[in-house]
Amino acid sequence: MMARVRDSWDRRILRAEQLAATGGPSAPLLTFYGRLLRSQKDVYDTFHRRPPSGSLERDLPLVMERGSALLHEVAHHGPDRLVGEARTLLEMTNSAISNQLLTYWSAPSDRQFFPKAILQPYAQWLVDAGVTPSDRAPAQAANRCPRCAGAPQLSILETAGAASAEGSSRLLLCAMCLTQWSFRRVLCPHCGEEDERRLGYFQSPAFEHLRLDACHSCHRYLKSVDLGRLGLAVPLVDEVAGAPLDLWAREHGYEKIELNLVGL
Repeated sequence: MMARVRDSWDRRILRAEQLAATGGPSAPLLTFYGRLLRSQKDVYDTFHRRPPSGSLERDLPLVMERGSALLHEVAHHGPDRLVGEARTLLEMTNSAISNQLLTYWSAPSDRQFFPKAILQPYAQWLVDAGVTPSDRAPAQAANRCPRCAGAPQLSILETAGAASAEGSSRLLLCAMCLTQWSFRRVLCPHCGEEDERRLGYFQSPAFEHLRLDACHSCHRYLKSVDLGRLGLAVPLVDEVAGAPLDLWAREHGYEKIELNLVGL
Protein backbone atom coordinates (compact mmCIF):
# COMPACT_ATOMS: atom_id res chain seq x y z
CA MET A 1 0.00 0.00 0.00
CA MET A 2 1.50 3.34 -1.05
CA ALA A 3 1.00 6.54 0.93
CA ARG A 4 -0.11 9.70 -0.81
CA VAL A 5 1.42 12.21 1.61
CA ARG A 6 4.54 13.81 0.17
CA ASP A 7 6.69 16.63 1.44
CA SER A 8 7.08 19.50 -1.00
CA TRP A 9 10.51 20.66 -2.13
CA ASP A 10 9.85 24.01 -0.41
CA ARG A 11 9.07 22.28 2.88
CA ARG A 12 12.28 20.25 2.67
CA ILE A 13 14.34 23.37 1.95
CA LEU A 14 12.78 25.32 4.82
CA ARG A 15 13.33 22.46 7.26
CA ALA A 16 17.00 22.13 6.26
CA GLU A 17 17.54 25.86 6.75
CA GLN A 18 15.78 25.84 10.13
CA LEU A 19 17.80 22.90 11.42
CA ALA A 20 21.07 24.33 10.09
CA ALA A 21 20.36 27.61 11.92
CA THR A 22 20.20 25.82 15.28
CA GLY A 23 23.88 24.93 15.00
CA GLY A 24 25.25 21.63 16.26
CA PRO A 25 27.47 19.01 14.63
CA SER A 26 25.17 18.49 11.64
CA ALA A 27 24.83 22.20 10.74
CA PRO A 28 27.43 22.18 7.90
CA LEU A 29 25.80 19.10 6.37
CA LEU A 30 22.35 20.69 6.59
CA THR A 31 23.57 23.97 5.07
CA PHE A 32 24.95 22.07 2.09
CA TYR A 33 21.87 19.88 1.88
CA GLY A 34 19.61 22.94 1.85
CA ARG A 35 21.50 24.33 -1.15
CA LEU A 36 21.35 20.94 -2.85
CA LEU A 37 17.59 20.73 -2.27
CA ARG A 38 17.19 24.13 -3.95
CA SER A 39 19.09 22.85 -6.97
CA GLN A 40 16.97 19.70 -7.04
CA LYS A 41 13.80 21.81 -6.85
CA ASP A 42 15.00 23.81 -9.87
CA VAL A 43 15.54 20.54 -11.73
CA TYR A 44 12.06 19.32 -10.74
CA ASP A 45 10.32 22.57 -11.68
CA THR A 46 11.88 22.52 -15.15
CA PHE A 47 10.33 19.15 -15.93
CA HIS A 48 6.78 20.52 -15.95
CA ARG A 49 7.27 22.00 -19.40
CA ARG A 50 5.97 18.75 -20.84
CA PRO A 51 4.76 15.35 -19.63
CA PRO A 52 7.41 12.65 -19.05
CA SER A 53 7.70 9.75 -21.46
CA GLY A 54 8.60 7.23 -18.75
CA SER A 55 11.86 6.45 -20.54
CA LEU A 56 14.95 8.17 -19.15
CA GLU A 57 16.73 7.83 -22.49
CA ARG A 58 13.99 9.85 -24.24
CA ASP A 59 13.75 12.36 -21.38
CA LEU A 60 17.52 12.83 -21.07
CA PRO A 61 17.80 16.18 -22.92
CA LEU A 62 15.61 17.88 -20.31
CA VAL A 63 17.34 16.07 -17.44
CA MET A 64 20.77 17.10 -18.72
CA GLU A 65 19.72 20.74 -19.14
CA ARG A 66 19.06 21.22 -15.44
CA GLY A 67 21.50 18.63 -14.19
CA SER A 68 24.43 20.75 -15.31
CA ALA A 69 23.17 23.62 -13.12
CA LEU A 70 23.22 21.28 -10.12
CA LEU A 71 26.81 20.33 -10.93
CA HIS A 72 27.82 24.00 -11.03
CA GLU A 73 26.18 24.60 -7.63
CA VAL A 74 28.11 21.75 -6.01
CA ALA A 75 31.36 22.77 -7.74
CA HIS A 76 31.07 26.23 -6.14
CA HIS A 77 29.51 25.44 -2.76
CA GLY A 78 29.86 21.72 -2.06
CA PRO A 79 32.10 19.93 0.42
CA ASP A 80 35.69 19.31 -0.68
CA ARG A 81 35.12 15.65 -1.48
CA LEU A 82 32.42 16.56 -4.02
CA VAL A 83 33.84 19.76 -5.51
CA GLY A 84 36.55 17.92 -7.43
CA GLU A 85 34.11 15.32 -8.71
CA ALA A 86 31.69 18.02 -9.87
CA ARG A 87 34.43 19.87 -11.74
CA THR A 88 35.57 16.65 -13.40
CA LEU A 89 32.04 15.92 -14.58
CA LEU A 90 31.64 19.45 -15.95
CA GLU A 91 34.70 18.83 -18.12
CA MET A 92 33.22 15.63 -19.53
CA THR A 93 31.18 15.42 -22.70
CA ASN A 94 27.39 15.33 -22.50
CA SER A 95 27.40 11.80 -23.87
CA ALA A 96 29.69 10.61 -21.07
CA ILE A 97 27.46 12.14 -18.39
CA SER A 98 24.37 10.73 -20.12
CA ASN A 99 25.90 7.26 -20.01
CA GLN A 100 26.52 7.64 -16.27
CA LEU A 101 22.89 8.61 -15.69
CA LEU A 102 21.56 5.72 -17.77
CA THR A 103 23.84 3.26 -16.00
CA TYR A 104 22.74 4.50 -12.60
CA TRP A 105 19.08 4.37 -13.60
CA SER A 106 19.33 0.68 -14.45
CA ALA A 107 21.71 -0.28 -11.62
CA PRO A 108 21.68 2.34 -8.81
CA SER A 109 24.56 2.68 -6.36
CA ASP A 110 24.40 4.92 -3.30
CA ARG A 111 28.12 5.60 -3.78
CA GLN A 112 27.31 7.64 -6.91
CA PHE A 113 26.32 11.04 -5.59
CA PHE A 114 25.63 13.03 -8.74
CA PRO A 115 23.43 10.57 -10.67
CA LYS A 116 21.32 10.13 -7.55
CA ALA A 117 21.07 13.87 -6.90
CA ILE A 118 20.04 14.58 -10.50
CA LEU A 119 17.67 11.65 -10.93
CA GLN A 120 15.75 11.97 -7.65
CA PRO A 121 13.74 14.95 -9.01
CA TYR A 122 13.20 13.12 -12.31
CA ALA A 123 11.92 10.02 -10.52
CA GLN A 124 9.57 12.10 -8.36
CA TRP A 125 8.35 13.86 -11.51
CA LEU A 126 7.37 10.47 -12.96
CA VAL A 127 5.48 9.55 -9.80
CA ASP A 128 3.67 12.89 -9.58
CA ALA A 129 2.71 12.63 -13.24
CA GLY A 130 1.38 9.10 -12.70
CA VAL A 131 3.90 7.62 -15.15
CA THR A 132 5.50 4.25 -14.50
CA PRO A 133 9.16 3.99 -15.56
CA SER A 134 9.33 1.89 -18.72
CA ASP A 135 13.05 1.17 -18.41
CA ARG A 136 13.32 -0.03 -14.80
CA ALA A 137 12.49 -3.53 -13.62
CA PRO A 138 9.40 -3.68 -11.36
CA ALA A 139 9.80 -4.41 -7.66
CA GLN A 140 10.10 -8.09 -6.79
CA ALA A 141 9.96 -7.76 -3.00
CA ALA A 142 8.06 -5.85 -0.32
CA ASN A 143 11.23 -4.03 0.77
CA ARG A 144 11.54 -2.32 -2.62
CA CYS A 145 9.59 0.68 -3.83
CA PRO A 146 6.40 -0.39 -5.63
CA ARG A 147 6.82 2.55 -8.05
CA CYS A 148 10.42 2.29 -9.19
CA ALA A 149 11.95 -0.65 -7.26
CA GLY A 150 14.30 1.69 -5.37
CA ALA A 151 15.84 0.82 -2.00
CA PRO A 152 14.51 2.39 1.22
CA GLN A 153 16.29 5.56 2.39
CA LEU A 154 14.61 5.63 5.80
CA SER A 155 11.47 4.61 7.61
CA ILE A 156 8.66 6.76 8.99
CA LEU A 157 6.72 5.93 12.13
CA GLU A 158 3.30 7.47 11.76
CA THR A 159 1.20 9.22 14.36
CA ALA A 160 -1.24 7.24 16.49
CA GLY A 161 -4.31 6.11 14.58
CA ALA A 162 -2.60 6.30 11.19
CA ALA A 163 -2.26 2.57 10.69
CA SER A 164 -2.94 1.23 7.21
CA ALA A 165 -5.39 -1.49 6.22
CA GLU A 166 -2.54 -3.99 6.72
CA GLY A 167 -2.23 -2.90 10.34
CA SER A 168 1.14 -1.22 9.86
CA SER A 169 1.96 2.29 11.04
CA ARG A 170 5.43 2.20 9.48
CA LEU A 171 6.34 3.49 6.06
CA LEU A 172 9.50 3.19 4.02
CA LEU A 173 10.69 6.14 1.92
CA CYS A 174 12.19 5.34 -1.47
CA ALA A 175 15.72 6.64 -2.04
CA MET A 176 15.05 7.11 -5.76
CA CYS A 177 11.57 8.55 -6.31
CA LEU A 178 10.76 9.46 -2.66
CA THR A 179 7.54 7.42 -2.67
CA GLN A 180 6.31 6.10 0.69
CA TRP A 181 4.89 2.61 1.15
CA SER A 182 3.67 0.54 4.10
CA PHE A 183 6.02 -1.99 5.68
CA ARG A 184 5.77 -4.18 8.76
CA ARG A 185 7.34 -2.74 11.90
CA VAL A 186 9.01 -5.91 13.18
CA LEU A 187 10.86 -6.85 10.01
CA CYS A 188 14.32 -5.98 8.71
CA PRO A 189 13.92 -3.94 5.50
CA HIS A 190 17.10 -5.48 4.12
CA CYS A 191 17.18 -9.22 4.84
CA GLY A 192 13.64 -9.86 6.09
CA GLU A 193 14.64 -10.93 9.61
CA GLU A 194 11.53 -10.99 11.82
CA ASP A 195 12.88 -12.37 15.09
CA GLU A 196 12.57 -9.52 17.58
CA ARG A 197 15.66 -10.80 19.37
CA ARG A 198 17.72 -10.11 16.22
CA LEU A 199 16.39 -6.59 15.71
CA GLY A 200 17.71 -3.63 17.72
CA TYR A 201 16.46 -0.10 18.18
CA PHE A 202 18.86 2.58 19.38
CA GLN A 203 18.15 6.20 20.30
CA SER A 204 19.99 9.24 21.60
CA PRO A 205 18.56 11.94 23.92
CA ALA A 206 19.81 14.47 21.36
CA PHE A 207 17.34 13.14 18.74
CA GLU A 208 14.18 12.10 20.55
CA HIS A 209 12.16 11.71 17.33
CA LEU A 210 14.82 9.64 15.57
CA ARG A 211 15.90 6.08 16.14
CA LEU A 212 18.35 3.73 14.52
CA ASP A 213 16.86 0.38 13.46
CA ALA A 214 19.60 -2.27 13.19
CA CYS A 215 19.50 -5.94 12.26
CA HIS A 216 21.90 -8.27 14.06
CA SER A 217 21.54 -10.87 11.29
CA CYS A 218 22.65 -8.84 8.25
CA HIS A 219 24.30 -5.96 10.16
CA ARG A 220 22.38 -3.38 8.11
CA TYR A 221 20.46 -0.43 9.47
CA LEU A 222 18.36 2.60 8.60
CA LYS A 223 17.00 5.49 10.60
CA SER A 224 13.35 5.96 11.51
CA VAL A 225 11.66 9.35 11.91
CA ASP A 226 8.86 9.23 14.50
CA LEU A 227 6.17 11.72 13.48
CA GLY A 228 4.26 10.87 16.64
CA ARG A 229 7.06 12.46 18.65
CA LEU A 230 7.64 15.40 16.29
CA GLY A 231 4.94 16.10 13.75
CA LEU A 232 6.90 19.03 12.27
CA ALA A 233 9.73 16.76 11.16
CA VAL A 234 10.43 16.39 7.44
CA PRO A 235 11.74 12.82 7.22
CA LEU A 236 14.19 13.27 4.34
CA VAL A 237 15.82 16.25 6.09
CA ASP A 238 15.61 15.11 9.71
CA GLU A 239 17.33 11.89 8.68
CA VAL A 240 20.33 13.97 7.56
CA ALA A 241 20.24 15.94 10.82
CA GLY A 242 20.70 12.66 12.69
CA ALA A 243 24.17 12.16 11.19
CA PRO A 244 25.76 11.37 14.61
CA LEU A 245 23.60 8.24 14.73
CA ASP A 246 25.17 7.08 11.46
CA LEU A 247 28.64 7.54 12.93
CA TRP A 248 27.62 5.49 15.98
CA ALA A 249 26.28 2.72 13.73
CA ARG A 250 29.50 2.55 11.72
CA GLU A 251 31.59 2.37 14.87
CA HIS A 252 29.51 -0.62 15.96
CA GLY A 253 29.87 -2.51 12.68
CA TYR A 254 26.58 -1.73 10.94
CA GLU A 255 26.24 -0.73 7.27
CA LYS A 256 23.44 1.52 6.09
CA ILE A 257 20.93 0.08 3.65
CA GLU A 258 21.14 3.21 1.50
CA LEU A 259 23.47 6.19 1.99
CA ASN A 260 21.79 9.60 1.85
CA LEU A 261 22.91 12.49 -0.34
CA VAL A 262 25.44 13.76 2.19
CA GLY A 263 27.16 10.36 2.12
CA LEU A 264 25.92 9.05 5.46
